[in-house]
Formats: sequence, C-alpha cells, structure tokens
Amino acid sequence: MRAVYAESINSKDPLSGLVVGERPEPQAPEGWARVTVKAAALNHHDVWSLRGQGLKAEALPMILGCDAAGVDEEGNEVVVHAVISDPGFTGTDETTDPRRSLLSERYQGTFADTVVVPRRNLVPKPEGLSMVEAACLPTAWLTAYRMLFVRGAMRPGESVLVQGIGGGVSTALVALARAAGLRVYATSRSEAKRARALEIGAHEVFDSGERLPVKVDAVMETVGRATWQHSIRSLRPGGRIVIAGTTSGPQVDDAMLTHIFFLQLGVIGSTMGTRDELDALVQMLHATGTRPLVHAQLPLEQARDGFAQMIEGDQIGKIVFTL
Repeated sequence: MRAVYAESINSKDPLSGLVVGERPEPQAPEGWARVTVKAAALNHHDVWSLRGQGLKAEALPMILGCDAAGVDEEGNEVVVHAVISDPGFTGTDETTDPRRSLLSERYQGTFADTVVVPRRNLVPKPEGLSMVEAACLPTAWLTAYRMLFVRGAMRPGESVLVQGIGGGVSTALVALARAAGLRVYATSRSEAKRARALEIGAHEVFDSGERLPVKVDAVMETVGRATWQHSIRSLRPGGRIVIAGTTSGPQVDDAMLTHIFFLQLGVIGSTMGTRDELDALVQMLHATGTRPLVHAQLPLEQARDGFAQMIEGDQIGKIVFTL
C-alpha cells in the first residue's frame, strides 16, 4: 500500500529520513479495526518524529501520521482517535495512562491507504463534515478543545488570550473559543497571521508581546519561552494559564513565580484529549458550523512538500494529505 514513513532519523535534516513509497498492508489484531484512509492531517509531531523526538530508531521503519478520517470495514465514515492506551490501563481518561502512545510512535500511523486502531478509537463522522475537515480534529483541534473546556474550564462570557496564532492548535483555539461565546484575543509577529485570526473569530489581535487593553481570564499557551512572561502579565488576579506546548523552548529566564503566587494564578498542564472528548468536539462542530482552517490540501504522493511547508512555519491552519 502507499505510505509516507520514516526510514531513518536525523535531528538536523529531518526530511532526509522521509520516504514516500510502499509498505505492507497492516494486520488488525482482535478488537482492532481496519480503516481505509481518505484524508490525514500533518502535525508538528510528525516532524519531531523525523528528528528522533518520541520515535525510537528500533521502531523504524514507521509510518507517520496521527490524524485520519476514513471508512471502516462496515462502510461507516469515521474519525480516528490517535491516543492508544496500554492494554492493561483501566482508567477513564486515557491521557493519564503513563504507558499511552500516539499512532506513529509504537503503532504504525495514518499516512497510508490503511491504518489499524482499537475499535473504540473510532468516532462517527457526521455527514456535514468533510473528510478533509474531519482529519484535522484528532490532534490539534482535540488539544485545543481540552485546553479550553476541560482543563481550562472556560465558560461563555469569559476572555481568553491565544498566543502565537498560525498553527493548527492556535487557529483551533480561536475558532472554538469564539464559537463558545468567549471574548478572544490573539497575538502574532506576522501581520498576515493577525489578519487571518480576525477572520476566523478573534475579537482583537496584537503584535507578540504587546500589552493588552484588559487583563484576561485565561491564556492558552503553546509557545513557551518567547511568550511566557507576556502570558503571566496578561492574566487578571485568579486567572489561569493552560500549557500544551513549548515550541520556542521550555526554559524561561524568569518564571515570574512571585506574580503567580501573589495574584493566585493557576498554571495548568494539558495534553491531547480522550476519545469521548473527540466525539464531543465533532458534535460541537456539527452543531455550530465551525470548521477547521485548512492551509493546504495535497495528495499523499506530495507529502514531502507538506513537510517542507511545516518546517518553514509559514502556514496558517492545517496541512492535509488526501488519498
């Protein structure tokens, strides 16, 4: 079958290990389902895998990709949840399983004609959501949904700052927050990205580091070092910051601990989301008409071009491969 996979790992030249070619058809263990992939979205996780972050050399060759929408063996249109729990996990929140993994780490990923996943990981896709739109949801949009409504516990009428608009998570945060009745502020160094943020739902946009006219109830933080101090300064007393990534680096010169304890700020970690949260996200989009922002659609055979665009970092929204 057609597949996009990592053949080798190179931290400085990740594309050198990327192959667009043929791989064997996967076999589905008992309790697992085969899904014919129709669309699969690219994530930073896929680039990090090529750099050796989260993907071990002994697991190669590994088909990349966490996100997919397609058709199962019974002809049902489905969205694939990417978090694979350990077989012995008995909890209700798979994101807390210390032995969990994502597709393309221990199990072959979604950039292929066929992917196999535990049957429970399939979420029904509504008719009103296209395969390309649905493929954007399992990683970036699910991460945003959990940040806002589960870990952040945000409610209509509250205000939120989204740092570093541009990628899949940040654009999802803006669109979902606006759909849920929040007051949405967004930042970016790029004038074009700030303009796009207004188009997809932000009420006001600012240059990175620019002082906001108000203190917000919550900040959604995926940038890290470059925005941390601005995020802390932007919060009202008793506000909270939800962290799901550190794309500019995890280390900060001043963590501003005095601000955090004196203003009684909440610092909350968040990662991915559960299968049931993905189902709720799908239903939210179906009910509200909110749709993912897609930067580019490429046939799977042109996957290398999509990876190159993500490495350049100029995209606004998701890059999706179609099959």
